[in-house]
Amino acid sequence: MRSPYEVLGVAATASAAEIQSAYRKLAKKLHPDLNPGDKAAEERFKEVAGAYDLLSDADKRKRFDAGEIDASGAEKPPPQQHYYRHYAGADHGNPYADVSGYADFMDGEDAFAELLRRSQQARANRRGQDLHYHLTVDFVDSITGATKRLNLPDGSTIDVTIPPGLVDGQTLRLKGKGAPGTGKGGAGDALIEVEVRPDRRFTRAGDDITIEVPISLTQAVLGGEVRVPTPTGEVSMRVPKGANTDTKLRLRGKGAPRRGGGHGDQFVSLKVMLPKAPDPELEAFVAGWKDKDYDPREGRTS
Repeated sequence: MRSPYEVLGVAATASAAEIQSAYRKLAKKLHPDLNPGDKAAEERFKEVAGAYDLLSDADKRKRFDAGEIDASGAEKPPPQQHYYRHYAGADHGNPYADVSGYADFMDGEDAFAELLRRSQQARANRRGQDLHYHLTVDFVDSITGATKRLNLPDGSTIDVTIPPGLVDGQTLRLKGKGAPGTGKGGAGDALIEVEVRPDRRFTRAGDDITIEVPISLTQAVLGGEVRVPTPTGEVSMRVPKGANTDTKLRLRGKGAPRRGGGHGDQFVSLKVMLPKAPDPELEAFVAGWKDKDYDPREGRTS
């Protein structure tokens, strides 16, 4: 650990005024508000602040010069003892964790004094931090919208409104539901990343959704009515005569809400299913059917 005199660039015989002048010069150069995002300057500033804290206090300086405390301000450990408090690694006791230690510089009229006064006011009215959470919702709720209760780590809960048409991975912002601020600073926001739980029935592509619906051989050949699930409930749909597996039908407006208004569509992909148990009558019909040897792959490219 460097000597505080070395950190401030002054001699051990420097006067209080010389120490204050050296500190002020370095502080104006390294202050975090003048070097946003510069971690090296921030660490150097902490070192300078710690050195000034020790040397600006006549009693601490006297004890340091006498070898009673180290450069961090901690008591020198007795012989054979290897543990001591590292000042720079502890937030408590460091008057420069905020601007309270700059009181002797804030009465001036120069730009640096004004910076310190603004910084003190901003810290006294600091907005609370944003808090991040994760919430899983069902596919249907992501399409229709819902209100879900989120349990927080501290045992409290918040109600989260899921907007209709929400997509997987979308982040919702609840204003004022984050960590509390200080002074007049308001609370931060709660940022909730929403995961949409897959649904075995539906798939989504943009604002449109698709579902596969089994139909009987009779319905495929002769047509008929089937019940089709949608995110808002079942509807009746007409299957045309001669329908086949992969025939797609459209239910207009049954998809996800669009941002500009309206809804996407729901596509129904038909799948022809034969009876589970062997049917002798059906077997006899197919055996005597004159067109039984038609080519199902005709016209297909793959």
